[in-house]
Amino acid sequence: MSVPAELVARSNALGADPRNTNYAGGNTSAKGEVLDPVTGKPTELLWVKGSGGDLGTLTESGLAVLRLDRLRALADVYPGVEREDEMVAAFDYCLHGKGGAAPSIDTAMHGLVGAAHVDHLHPDSGIALATAADGEALTKECFGDRVAWVDWRRPGFQLGLDIAAVHAADPRKIGVILGGHGITAWGATSEECRRNSLEIIRTAEKFLAERGKAEPFGAIVPGFEPLPEAERHARAAALAPGIRGLASTDLRQVGHYTDSDAVLDFLAREKLAPLAALGTSCPDHFLRTKVRPLVLELPATAPLDDVVERLKELHGAYRADYRAYYERHATPDSPPLRGADPAIVLVPGVGMFSYGKDKQTARVAGEFYVNAINVMRGAESVSSYAPITESEKFRIEYWALEEAKLRRMPEPKPLAGRIALVTGAGSGIGKAIAERLAAEGACVSIADLDAEAAARVATGIGGTDQAVAVTADVTDAAAVQSAVDATVLAFGGIDLVVNNAGLSISKPLLETTERDWDLQHDVMAKGSFLVSRAAARAMVTQGIGGDIVYISSKNSVFAGPNNVAYGAAKADQAHQVRLLAAELGGHGIRVNGVNPDGVVRGSGIFAGGWGAQRAAVYGVPEEDLGAFYAQRTILKREVLPEHVAAAVFALTGGDLTHTTGLHVPVDAGVAAAFLR
Repeated sequence: MSVPAELVARSNALGADPRNTNYAGGNTSAKGEVLDPVTGKPTELLWVKGSGGDLGTLTESGLAVLRLDRLRALADVYPGVEREDEMVAAFDYCLHGKGGAAPSIDTAMHGLVGAAHVDHLHPDSGIALATAADGEALTKECFGDRVAWVDWRRPGFQLGLDIAAVHAADPRKIGVILGGHGITAWGATSEECRRNSLEIIRTAEKFLAERGKAEPFGAIVPGFEPLPEAERHARAAALAPGIRGLASTDLRQVGHYTDSDAVLDFLAREKLAPLAALGTSCPDHFLRTKVRPLVLELPATAPLDDVVERLKELHGAYRADYRAYYERHATPDSPPLRGADPAIVLVPGVGMFSYGKDKQTARVAGEFYVNAINVMRGAESVSSYAPITESEKFRIEYWALEEAKLRRMPEPKPLAGRIALVTGAGSGIGKAIAERLAAEGACVSIADLDAEAAARVATGIGGTDQAVAVTADVTDAAAVQSAVDATVLAFGGIDLVVNNAGLSISKPLLETTERDWDLQHDVMAKGSFLVSRAAARAMVTQGIGGDIVYISSKNSVFAGPNNVAYGAAKADQAHQVRLLAAELGGHGIRVNGVNPDGVVRGSGIFAGGWGAQRAAVYGVPEEDLGAFYAQRTILKREVLPEHVAAAVFALTGGDLTHTTGLHVPVDAGVAAAFLR
């Protein structure tokens, strides 16, 4: 196995276990010799995980490759700790060949340490010792002479020199505990390095378990115990839109809800407030979670209205405190304040709400705060939790190098940060709409009466960070509310609703039964009303606007033959657009419609018998129905589900911000259905 392949295998194995390191946290490296393609002579290289990568999913393309002689020569021109950030740009002059990832700030540590293989990781057990008030003494007690202690220093060239000096002074040591930060281990071979990393992590875990006290967070506070699961989730769904609205004051956020045992236990304990106020410590943690969370201090059974009002008060105080934190530590060279809203909101008895620019970022922020809880528990069990100082946290959070990394991120997609619910999305037009919204950056809830079809569509879009499936009978108010609640719990709120669920039965008036009439009106007229009502309630609570789109029909304005129940139901939907546009505009909620016609291919309605019925009405073979519809249009073009999806995106993608109450025909031109 080649050196880089062996490094990737070690990295993946370490990153697969969350006890070893957090998502995208830490880095690994290996040194080896290759023939220089220019000189033909042996050249020693360093392969190291690049900036922003994740160990568990690392591939060779995620490695930075540098010439070791040039990297180590940087020590001769190092200008000192006050200018160490300049060394990151110098790494580019050490690169070997084209391609590869950008070198991270920790590259110096890996290159300067004399061992052939180095792991730098962020295990909860290691950080617990690193953040304990007497961490140095505890490290000695835990590891003896096998592991050294290194005082906190911001990641960079000087830290690399410090760790290299430890290794050079005593090569028998297997690694170090980095104060306030994590661990670094090394080895002569990849396997030895892996073993040494795991020895440090598992030894620390055992030490904390055996030496630590039973209830490091103190006693449970009466009234702060976790609510029963069903009640807990119901309250979380009720609170989530409002909390998301607060967290989106400066920039729209996607949310993630966590009610794991570790979170609920922490929220129930007497040390919750003082420990949360100390904030996190490991740089990876507070870069994702902000310097500290917002903590609700009310009991789990407090009246919901009281909780909502108190959260608003706490949010205002949080924003003021965060601005004060920025102003205390900012210098003329500091990047501008990135927003004063919390990334983590803790609600006793209910759980944790975490936020980010997309679902993955929000989820990972929550995972990092769980890491922080584990760290606090470990530190408090053997000592007291003593994270790095606030000023040092600021130096990391508003580091020019971190700002540069943020600015290298690609531009967000048009619907990034938006949360959509599409009904009838298990097939046809709804499926095409859901896929288009997801492709444009939205998180999408795939709602359908057919649970298996919804699951297939959601899986096809991607993982649960992009799409989730919910079962929804739109004729049932409780089922509709359940679908909205599921969307809210999955992504934090709701911004965009597409009323697409529908069916059709083509019969002349005298053959249309009462059941035919009721079924079509229940699904389309009543169903759209129920979905819009439940979604609008959440949108109004959020206070950040939203979009409701009705997939109506050409038949809402055109009197087609043998179509009384369907046409009347669609006309009902069309007028709901106008009514709700007028009513909800004051909340920043826009309501628009799309009027398709002749969508045969891929359509669930046509496949369910409507196609055969309409073909019989027009006297054409069913397989020719799409072509028949196309020929009767002005443009002579067949309408497909993706054309309807394009209209939905046009209405919601950001260019028509001042448009509401509009119906967009997607029918290739049917003059009789022109809007007047």
